[in-house]
Amino acid sequence: MAELVPNPLYEALGDALRTVEPMVQEIEQGIEAPYQDFHSGKVWTGPAAKRFDAQLAHHRTRVRNSGDRIVFDLRQTLARTPREVTEEQARTIKIRYGLP
Repeated sequence: MAELVPNPLYEALGDALRTVEPMVQEIEQGIEAPYQDFHSGKVWTGPAAKRFDAQLAHHRTRVRNSGDRIVFDLRQTLARTPREVTEEQARTIKIRYGLP
C-alpha cells in the first residue's frame, strides 16, 4: 500500500479559511457600525434618509450573506477533502493547483 502524506489541498484550504474568516468578520463589522449608527436616529432623517436606509440595509444583507457563504463553502470543501493522500496524488494536486 502506498504511503500517505499530508494533502497539500487540505492544507491550502485550511490556510485560506484562516485568512478569509477574519477578513469576513472585519468586513461585516465595517458595515455593521455605520448601519447601527444610522439606525440610532441621530445621523440623518427624512425621506432621502429612508431611501438610503433601504439601500444600506440591502447592502448589509448582501455583505453578510456573501461572507457567510464564502466561509461555509470553504468549510464544506475542507470537510470533504482528505487530510492525507498518496505521494503521487500530492504531486498531482500541487501541479493542478499551483501549490508549493
